[in-house]
Amino acid sequence: MPHVAFVPLTGLRVREAELLDLGMSLPGLARRANALAELPALGLLTLAGMTPATWSCSYHDTATADEQLVERVLGESPDLVAISALTASVTEAYSLSDKLRARGISVVLGGLHATCEPDEAGLHCDSVVVGDGEPVWQQILDDATSGSVRPTYRAASVYDLADSPVPRFELLGERSRPRFTLQTERGCPLACDFCGASRLLGSFREKPVANIRDELAAINQIDPSPWLELADDNTFAGGRDTELLLSTIESANARFFTEADWRIGERPELLKQLAASGCVQVLLGIESLVFRYPGMGPKQSEFQRIMTAVDAIQDAGIVANGCFIVGADGETDESLDRLIKFILNSRLGEVQITLQTPFPGTALRRKLSIDGRLLADRDWSHYTLFDVTYRPDQISVKQLERGFRRVIRAVFDSAANKKRGELRKSIWRKNPRFRT
Repeated sequence: MPHVAFVPLTGLRVREAELLDLGMSLPGLARRANALAELPALGLLTLAGMTPATWSCSYHDTATADEQLVERVLGESPDLVAISALTASVTEAYSLSDKLRARGISVVLGGLHATCEPDEAGLHCDSVVVGDGEPVWQQILDDATSGSVRPTYRAASVYDLADSPVPRFELLGERSRPRFTLQTERGCPLACDFCGASRLLGSFREKPVANIRDELAAINQIDPSPWLELADDNTFAGGRDTELLLSTIESANARFFTEADWRIGERPELLKQLAASGCVQVLLGIESLVFRYPGMGPKQSEFQRIMTAVDAIQDAGIVANGCFIVGADGETDESLDRLIKFILNSRLGEVQITLQTPFPGTALRRKLSIDGRLLADRDWSHYTLFDVTYRPDQISVKQLERGFRRVIRAVFDSAANKKRGELRKSIWRKNPRFRT
């Protein structure tokens, strides 16, 4: 029986040494980093779910593509290895692929980075999947069986999520997982210039509730009261029946985290349903205090209106995790000080702060490239969301690096972290489904 090994390169990456030390020492950062590192790679588990019984499968999530991983994969004598990686980990993925191919193993590489840089990826693998992997997966397996895999596979049309299989969660093994991933939609109807995910795999699509129900049943077989992280870019931006979606999630006896935009705070009935369904935290893209990104559409508004919506979300018993981008055009030392003051005085129960990062395929990258502002000495391993990869317009690279560290220190120090922790507890006491 032929065998396919699925290998996702997972986990957060930070190159800047001082920032890495901060991340390990500040509890608020370390908690979220550890949770993200443990998230199952839903894309490859989904491909495993549509792999026919004539193939055997294995799953090897790893943060480091070391020799032990190579030997572990080779020990299974795979006929095909499928690797997925984001931009920050793609250099490691290339190295892993090169080592496996040197031992005679066929490798197929996919994901957002490979979709945007297929020629580059093709130098390190036998096949590159551009876009959705599901429509071409069976053809890849057939070609691998006959020893005639193609250099590139690209779907002829947008994949219908109604055809989605149930991911093979059982491949995760017996190791405890703090959270399971569940996707209810793919993409986002908005087109924010900095977004490296919303449109790269095709148009915005919503998954039918029947498919979601089947996936939740599979998760419940492993954990009857799971923690879920919805792998959505903007869960409630479409036009589907949210009551049906949320009642389905509620039936799984789950707590969950998702991403949306602040406008849900102006939909009181949705907030009531959301809290009752088990949602305890939602990530909201507040973005930058100094620059309004093109493509944000109706998500773009004055900050008072946004913060009023934040209050409504948290009054419903759901923590609002405000997401901020540091380093947009117009950023200065003074604006970073204002950002620190704004966050520390805000009512947000949680915050996420990253550096502006010009990912492949984004309008932001195209603009910075045209302007000659991308840093030539920063390879893909710097595209971590925590390392500077471009020249700012009003301060130096070093100033931005120092300023970002200053923001991180201030926003995640012990006093600020304790304050938000107490606020989160008070918010969750309002949530009808929260369980301590």
